[in-house]
Amino acid sequence: MSLKAQIDAYNVKKEANLPAEVLALMNTTNEELIAQHVRDNALQVGQKVENFSLVNHRGATVELSKLLANGPVIISFYRGAWCPYCNLELKALNDYLPQFKAQHASLVAISPQLPDETLSTAQKNELEFDVLSDASNIIASQFGLLFTLDERIQRLYTKFGIDFEQYYGDKSFKLPLPATYVINQSGIITYAFVSEDYTLRAEPEDVLANLKSENI
Repeated sequence: MSLKAQIDAYNVKKEANLPAEVLALMNTTNEELIAQHVRDNALQVGQKVENFSLVNHRGATVELSKLLANGPVIISFYRGAWCPYCNLELKALNDYLPQFKAQHASLVAISPQLPDETLSTAQKNELEFDVLSDASNIIASQFGLLFTLDERIQRLYTKFGIDFEQYYGDKSFKLPLPATYVINQSGIITYAFVSEDYTLRAEPEDVLANLKSENI
């Protein structure tokens, strides 16, 4: 099943289970964020990515340049373990990991979650790739992905029991847009999916197609 089909199925359940006013608020704030065109500031195909290093869910330092020495790198920016769309995406990418590796590609996921929370994300979703902690959204900011969660949604998520200070170590409510990149060994972006709409995610099959096209 495609990731989009999985997301569509989840949306049906969400619409059946959440009150109409909650759904309306989610839709309104999502549309307002889309209208801000935050993704216009994001890195795009053809641009170069500067080297960076982050700590993974096991406490080890992962450096982009060292990954690129072995092949292209797929980077998935996600919001957090509390986000069902993020979990669906991470699991879908994990399912494609053998095919990514067949193209000599590495896969990492990045969020501003604290290291303990990235460990929980990896364990919860049985992920077999590195989940990196981007404290204070330093790398997300370099990629031009950063935005501040709408105050109405902040209050709603707090009512849902989502403790942002627990997940991120602060209450800035700054998050990265969902984004997926493929970076070639020269550090150049060959594939970029960036969306202000948090319900839309890159299809792993499209990522794989990009890797194959670059290897021709």
